[in-house]
Amino acid sequence: YVVHVSADEAVEEIAAARHKGLPVFGETCPQYLFLSTDNLAEPDFEGAKYVCSTPLRPKKHQETLWRGLRNNELQVVSTDHCPFCFSGQKEMGRGDFSKIPNGMPGVEHRMDLLHQAVVDGHITRRRWIEIACASPARMFGLYPKKGTIAPGTDADIVIYDPHAEQTLSAETHHMDVDYSAYEGKRITGQVETVLSRGELVLEGRKFTGRAGHGMYTPRATSQYLD
Repeated sequence: YVVHVSADEAVEEIAAARHKGLPVFGETCPQYLFLSTDNLAEPDFEGAKYVCSTPLRPKKHQETLWRGLRNNELQVVSTDHCPFCFSGQKEMGRGDFSKIPNGMPGVEHRMDLLHQAVVDGHITRRRWIEIACASPARMFGLYPKKGTIAPGTDADIVIYDPHAEQTLSAETHHMDVDYSAYEGKRITGQVETVLSRGELVLEGRKFTGRAGHGMYTPRATSQYLD
């Protein structure tokens, strides 16, 4: 399971292995699909916000990543959410880039960014659900408790408004971090309601969850069917 695939050469190696019938799988992240070395080059130390591993690549690599997701050469999109604040944390690297904390925030907008990919024609709506929900559950041994809607499974359900418009910003996100890697990006689609094990935790885009609702879910053997 190859994490943080960001470059076309990496996709090619994974594809070659899979074409030989080897049990190799790949994961990419929204930052590699929507951001690039252009962000790292932003002036006034703004580029520090985008320091992560593997590093961002030139934009030309993005089409290979999208193709890999369409062709099932890549199976999962995760975020590696690392909410280091710019003030007081990322800024520790001024004068020595090696001291910049590695990673960026993003978990809140993963589903919305991937829906924008549906709007933009990069992936189908069905593939959106596969790479964000169904495949991860099977890959990491959480299926059928997670990753499907059926009798006897956890009622984890998202009601999604595919026509809502929003602008991503640190001023409106819920993540405890002082910047957004996608500041000012306009996207179409937004989560409306979320049920976790049948209990409302987000209603009308407002958090309604409660402390103590979380439950440890042990993992079993992968049930991913390639």
